[in-house]
Amino acid sequence: MPTFSIALLKSRNIGQPMSHRYFALNKPFGMLSQFIGGHPKRSMLGDLAYPFPEGTHALGRLDATSEGLLLLTTNKAITKLLFNPAAGHQRKYLVNVYRQVTDATIAALASGIEIKVADGALYCTKSAAVTRCARPGWLPRASHELREDIAQDWLELTLTEGKFRQVRKMLQAVRHPCHRLIRLSIDQLELGDLASGAVKEYEEARFFNLLGLALISK
Repeated sequence: MPTFSIALLKSRNIGQPMSHRYFALNKPFGMLSQFIGGHPKRSMLGDLAYPFPEGTHALGRLDATSEGLLLLTTNKAITKLLFNPAAGHQRKYLVNVYRQVTDATIAALASGIEIKVADGALYCTKSAAVTRCARPGWLPRASHELREDIAQDWLELTLTEGKFRQVRKMLQAVRHPCHRLIRLSIDQLELGDLASGAVKEYEEARFFNLLGLALISK
């Protein structure tokens, strides 16, 4: 995987680097990945009981009905690096889907399938790692998860791209609607045992290292 570099942004005090901050959040189901401008009936990041500093924003998004790892920072320059298509940063997802998935369908998901993207254009997804798994024992049950008496499967998908609602569109394309979606990791930065709605702050060098980004001070 390529390693990208970023120079520390400077504050108005000549020669003094800005002190940026970096966070991981286990985004709850139903919450928007933004601080302002959302739907009045949806909770937003600002509703969390955490004192985020001014200027904090999400790195990418999880839609309201998705859960799991969401990264936040005050450093605007990192967004282009992390989501540069050439970087190929890995995102791992755990999904609960309707009906049992055949090995042939798993192979199709892994090799790439056509989904609709912007303006209805067809796009063939890049190859991905897709495996069947058991429902994790650590995962709390949720009302939007399929009941135990309904035919279902659990899958782990690892992608190196992130089109709008890509995971859900891929699963819909193979007729296995996704009922629960949890992002588990981005590269080596993992959700771990972070509880829903909880926030963990990372030291800058550690954050960049886990994401395969080289930080260069100037």
